[in-house]
Amino acid sequence: MEDSIFDFLLTIPYGKVVTYGQIGEFLGNKRLARYVGNVLHHNPDGDKYPCYKVVSASGRLAPSFVFGGENEQKRRLEKEGIEVINHRVDLKKYGMKF
Repeated sequence: MEDSIFDFLLTIPYGKVVTYGQIGEFLGNKRLARYVGNVLHHNPDGDKYPCYKVVSASGRLAPSFVFGGENEQKRRLEKEGIEVINHRVDLKKYGMKF
């Protein structure tokens, strides 16, 4: 299942984000959100698998983003043109549509 999560990250378009729950839903159960977060916290390659594009259901950044904390996650998102205000992303504007 972990491989499916990492493979899913590769499908997120430039300038878009998804939630942990959306990935869980893709895997067949929206309640897997916490599991998805734990898997992403052990991402083996942050350059290959863009886990910075995953946020909470409210659009909040990960306070313990594995590759340098939420400020690094913010920097990476902004590099793609995603606006981050108060450590949150507007999911209506930047959320990936399924």
